[in-house]
Amino acid sequence: MVRPSARVLDIIGTVARLGLAAVWLISGSIKVSDLNQTYIAVQAYDLLPTGTVSIVAGAVPFLELALGVLLLLGLGTRLTAAISAVVLLAFIGAVAQSWARGLTIDCGCFGGGGEVAAGDTQYPQEIARDLGFLVLAGWLLVRPRTLLALDGWLTTRNAPVEPVDSHGRT
Repeated sequence: MVRPSARVLDIIGTVARLGLAAVWLISGSIKVSDLNQTYIAVQAYDLLPTGTVSIVAGAVPFLELALGVLLLLGLGTRLTAAISAVVLLAFIGAVAQSWARGLTIDCGCFGGGGEVAAGDTQYPQEIARDLGFLVLAGWLLVRPRTLLALDGWLTTRNAPVEPVDSHGRT
């Protein structure tokens, strides 16, 4: 079996990082543009006490934007991927419990959200989509090295220099 080169793995990681960054930036931007609708979406899950709904609805869009910016820059990639994985698992759990409880809601993952007609729910597709995003985060957890990332620039610039002897050996 042929192992992919480090360059190929770096390219795969870059696609994963930029893809997940796009997800967070798009999702967060849509939610920030209509925080009232985000509140309705969070409330529809019927999981949180009333006072907590507004805090979560106000925080989630900005968390998503922060994750997107960090991934776009490639800064703290492994940590950002870990936080992304936790957030995605929470989203998957929230959708799954809604489905299990028989709630008829739109997840609000990319805007909208709230109650919908019984035939308009898309729980399996929403869970499958978020599992796909979780795979991207998982890749970056295991192998955070990517191209065009500040992480690489910072670690290269701060890497210790190994002494070389007179024969060019380290």
